[in-house]
Amino acid sequence: MKARHQALVAAVEQAIDDADPIGLLDGGAPADEYSPEIGTIVPRVVQAQNVDEITATLHEEFLRWFGDGTAGPRHAYEAPAGKAWTALLEFRKSA
Repeated sequence: MKARHQALVAAVEQAIDDADPIGLLDGGAPADEYSPEIGTIVPRVVQAQNVDEITATLHEEFLRWFGDGTAGPRHAYEAPAGKAWTALLEFRKSA
């Protein structure tokens, strides 16, 4: 169970890092810059019923952590949400 959960966390983190929705990594931030956010995102992602819920979760959490002026528009979170959804489906299959 723990390995499965760690794989899900890693997949969600990779999806967010790849998208870098607010440009922190492109700006030279450390590779683990989004780790605190991942800690609040994954517990919510596990409960998601579809990719739209994950998109909303990502956007809401980035709004909470960084504010409206930095988080940007919801559509910036669609690509990482799609990857997180795929990872979640794999997580659920391996249960």
